[in-house]
Amino acid sequence: MSIASFSGLQTSLRALMAQQAALDTTAHNIANVNTKGYTRQTVELGASLPYSLSAGVTQSGAGAQIGQGVDVLAFSRARDVFGDLQYRAQQMLGGQASTQAQALDQAQDLAGEPSDTSINALLSNLHAAWQDVADQPQSTAAKAALIGHATSLAAAINQLDAGLAQIQSTAGAQYTALTGSQGPVQTAATEIATLNRSITDAVARGQQPNDLLDRRDLLLDQLSALGQVSVTDLGNGSIRLAFGDAATPLVDDTTVTWPQTLTTATGGKLGALLDLGSAGGTIGAYRADLDAMAAGLTAATNALQPTAFFSGTTAATLGVVATATTVTPGSTATAGANDLALQLAALRGGAADTTYAGLVRDMGAGAADAQRRADTSATLAASAEERRQSVGGVALDEELTDMLRFQRGYQAASRALSTMDEMLDVLINRTGRVGL
Repeated sequence: MSIASFSGLQTSLRALMAQQAALDTTAHNIANVNTKGYTRQTVELGASLPYSLSAGVTQSGAGAQIGQGVDVLAFSRARDVFGDLQYRAQQMLGGQASTQAQALDQAQDLAGEPSDTSINALLSNLHAAWQDVADQPQSTAAKAALIGHATSLAAAINQLDAGLAQIQSTAGAQYTALTGSQGPVQTAATEIATLNRSITDAVARGQQPNDLLDRRDLLLDQLSALGQVSVTDLGNGSIRLAFGDAATPLVDDTTVTWPQTLTTATGGKLGALLDLGSAGGTIGAYRADLDAMAAGLTAATNALQPTAFFSGTTAATLGVVATATTVTPGSTATAGANDLALQLAALRGGAADTTYAGLVRDMGAGAADAQRRADTSATLAASAEERRQSVGGVALDEELTDMLRFQRGYQAASRALSTMDEMLDVLINRTGRVGL
């Protein structure tokens, strides 16, 4: 039987080092309990390769294998990959919906419906003023009041259109800031490319760069709120990152391609901003309805007046050019003629009113739908994050329990090591001395 005298010493030393590594990892987890994006790490321990003895060492004449202790197999992250996919999908939907909800709430506030100063109320005042003129066709005061109500309505329409245009402009400015050279998209992409290089180098050296992987995953989480992210593992620790609906990957290993042309299909906050800032988007559609309402009001009123009453065919250009002296109640010069005023008063509930009512309804429905989607996504994202934390989050009670377990293992390994040391001391220094 041939077993090295120092074999037990090496076995005890391996146990000591393995328990020390486990304690260090537990301490690292505890230190990062409040670190955003950190994933709990675990030490995977496994039996060392046994020491084989040749035939004849056992009573039966067979050989044997003697255990050589424990080795650290890996330092692993407790990461829920499926949870990452769910969380990032909801982050994308939530970023899009919350951005839309904020802008559409602003649009609703601009409309200010219902109120005594809203466009709907001012339309009613205009129709009532035409009725007053029909009732008193010779009254200069009634005509002056009519001009005042018409002017207030035109100003309110101008103001609402200007407010909607400002929302569009703000959305465009935000998109430019987010996608600019110093914006979060390029900044995150550049850092991911740098991390790809570092992670690849570490993997090539046989290391497990868990903290670098955590940082990269955190950046992917942040990008997912701005647009859809799709990750492809390149097999060497590096990734390829597709962003939004761009034709070229944002990050391909260590190569960053930015800026790129995105559309509303990108999703996330950037997709919402593209929609809000474009002429064909949601706010653009509101402005188109407002233009149609203003054009209809101008056409219907001017058609029943010998001289133009309103000017402009868009919400931005709508104005009143009539005066109290040019308002014409009737189609003839006969005293008391009021047929034109009656027809204009009868426009209540007509095309202009209907178009504006539809606009207000669309604003309310759009804002409510966006808020509902934002709330739903926030709830689902929180649920996905909770599942991720249940797997990869640091639980102090669990870590403290592990610390005690590894501490006892370390103490036992230390005792075994000191015992083997005492045995070797006797063997080397005392064997053969008289009195032993």
